[in-house]
Amino acid sequence: MGTASLNHDKPSADGVVDDEQELYEHHRIVCDPKQSLIRLDKFLFDRLSNTSRNRIQVAAKAGNVLVNDKPAKPSQKVKPGDVISIVLPYPQRETELLPEDIPLEILFEDEHVLVINKPAGLVVHPGHGNWTGTLVNALLFHFGKLPSTPGAEIPRPGLVHRLDKDTSGVMVVGKTEEALTHLARQFFDRTSDRRYNAIVWGDFDENEGVIEGHIGRSAKDRTVQFVYPEGDQGKSAVTRWRVIERFRYITLVECKLETGRTHQIRVHMQYTGHPLFNDANYGGDRVLKGTTFTKYKQFVENCFKLLPRQALHARTLSFDHPITGKRLHFESPLPADMNAVLERWRIYTASKPWDDPGEALDKEEVNRIK
Repeated sequence: MGTASLNHDKPSADGVVDDEQELYEHHRIVCDPKQSLIRLDKFLFDRLSNTSRNRIQVAAKAGNVLVNDKPAKPSQKVKPGDVISIVLPYPQRETELLPEDIPLEILFEDEHVLVINKPAGLVVHPGHGNWTGTLVNALLFHFGKLPSTPGAEIPRPGLVHRLDKDTSGVMVVGKTEEALTHLARQFFDRTSDRRYNAIVWGDFDENEGVIEGHIGRSAKDRTVQFVYPEGDQGKSAVTRWRVIERFRYITLVECKLETGRTHQIRVHMQYTGHPLFNDANYGGDRVLKGTTFTKYKQFVENCFKLLPRQALHARTLSFDHPITGKRLHFESPLPADMNAVLERWRIYTASKPWDDPGEALDKEEVNRIK
C-alpha cells in the first residue's frame, strides 16, 4: 500500500488545544512514491484515528478535503506523491458529559447554527477539573430539545472556537455535522471576521497598528503564553489594533485577529507594554500608568472591583452561513462591568488637564511585564 508522512495541527490527548483557540483538526499527508491507487475516503479512514468514514465524506462535501490544493471527492483515487489536506471539526470527547440547565443568551438560531453572547465567568470547554458548569454542558441541555446528528446517540455541541473563561462576547456553534464542518473551514481559512474590544494600560502614539510575534506556551509557566519574537518557538500570530477612545492612562482599543492563538490579544498587548486592564495572568492587575497619589491608586483598585477580570470582550463576529452562504454579522454591546469602568475613567480624566501626562512606565517596568 505504501506509506505516508502525516502532520497534525489538533488538540492534544488531554483536550487542550496547545496553540489554537479554534477547536478543529488539520491534517496534512504526503503520499509515498510507492502509494497504491485507493479511494481517498478509505485512505484517510485508515490513517486518521477516531475518524469515521462518514465524517470524512461530510468534510469532502464541504470542500474541506484538498488533494494538491484542489477540492476532492471521496471516490477520487489517491496517487503517489499526492499532498492531502483535511480540516475536521473537533471530535466528541469520550468522557461522558451531562446536560445542565444553564441559561444561554441566544442572538440567533436556526436548524444549522446557534450564535450566543457568552458571559464572563463561563468556561467554554470542559477540562482541567471543569467537567460541569461549562458552555458544553449548557449546549447538551439545549440541543437535547433538537434532532440529533445522524448516527450520534446524543447531539454533539459543535464548537469550532472558544473564548477564555473571563472573556465575554459572541460565539457561534454548529448544530449539525455539515454546519460544523463548514464553520471549521472558515475559521481555518480565516474567512470569518472577529473583532474584540479591550481596555489596555497606557496610551499609544499611533491610532492603529499591527502586532506580529510567534506565540507559544511559556517555558516558565505552562498556564500562560509567551511571545517569541525571533520565531524560533511557538506559531506565527498577527493582531491588528486601532484606538477607539483614549483615557490618557488607559485606552479602549479594537483588536482584529488574523490568527487564533491561545490568549493572543492578552499576550500580544503585554508584549508591547500594554497589558489588559486587570489581567492577572499578564500583569495588568496593578497600577501600571498614572500618578503616585494614594487617591489615584484607590480609584484604580475600585475599578478593579467593578471589573474583576481581564477587560476583553468579543464584540463582533461575521461568517458565511454554512448552508445558504449568506454573510451573517452579529454584535454584542460592551457588558455592564466594562462600561462602568470606562464611565469612571471618562469622569476622572475629564477633571485632569490634558497636558499632565502622569507618571509613565520606566523601561525596567516595561521589560519586567514582558
